[in-house]
Amino acid sequence: MIDLRELYQETIFDHYRKPRNYGRLDGANRRAEGYNPLCGDKVVLYLRVENGVILDVRFEGSGCAIATASASLLTENIKGRSEEEALQLMDGFIGMVTGVATTGELGKLEVLAGVREFPQRVKCATLAWHTMKAALKNADEPVTTE
Repeated sequence: MIDLRELYQETIFDHYRKPRNYGRLDGANRRAEGYNPLCGDKVVLYLRVENGVILDVRFEGSGCAIATASASLLTENIKGRSEEEALQLMDGFIGMVTGVATTGELGKLEVLAGVREFPQRVKCATLAWHTMKAALKNADEPVTTE
């Protein structure tokens, strides 16, 4: 029988090797950059938001398996959501990976729950999420995990 951790690792590596929604988004009206100096992870998040709804999202960048998988999973999970729903999902996700809270059902995002056992990896997992928040605010300055 396959161990649940093993299944989660497979999912993370699948998103790392074949990230979903990877590449520049033509027609994006929101954009933000994020950087994790500890690990060297870099992400650029592109959003197309209309009437408060995230219609499309893509990302570019490079980083470790956790950072890339998290960005890939983020794009799958916020597309079609309102800005408010995306920010609530972010709060739940960050609560989960930091071990502060386990609020709500996070679905596929739960594959990254094990990150809480490795505090140095939390910044890798949350980089894309903080970058999303900056993109929704149309922030000019790059996001950093430091």
